[in-house]
Amino acid sequence: MKATDLPDVEFMEDLRLLVWRPQGVINEVAVNKVIALLGDLEATCRNPFNRFTDTLGADAIDLNFKYVFHVSLYRRFSYRGPRVKSAILASTPAHAHYSKMHALLTQGSQIDVRVFQELDAAANWLAVSKEVLRQKTDS
Repeated sequence: MKATDLPDVEFMEDLRLLVWRPQGVINEVAVNKVIALLGDLEATCRNPFNRFTDTLGADAIDLNFKYVFHVSLYRRFSYRGPRVKSAILASTPAHAHYSKMHALLTQGSQIDVRVFQELDAAANWLAVSKEVLRQKTDS
């Protein structure tokens, strides 16, 4: 799978950054597609890359604790590369809840997950400009 296969994913190889901007409902199907893409990119990219998830375009979350628990542990143990950062811009309490659970379950792994309420803070932590992370409005 390629990043171009998913309309809400952008892979900026030059910046070593994958951006996921889910639209509509974040559900198991959407998350599974992004996880498959991550696995493919991790297996084929020469350099490690950070991740950014922007939940501002997501209307709702249709996930449950068991699924998030399973996915988080899968990512924790399946990623074997160098340390990377994963910033999540949580736009609602529900997004923050699941994102914080994911951060807690991946703690101590090579994936450093942090949850942000402000775009500036996420951009600063990822060492990219906020313009890079800003929601694209012209497609």
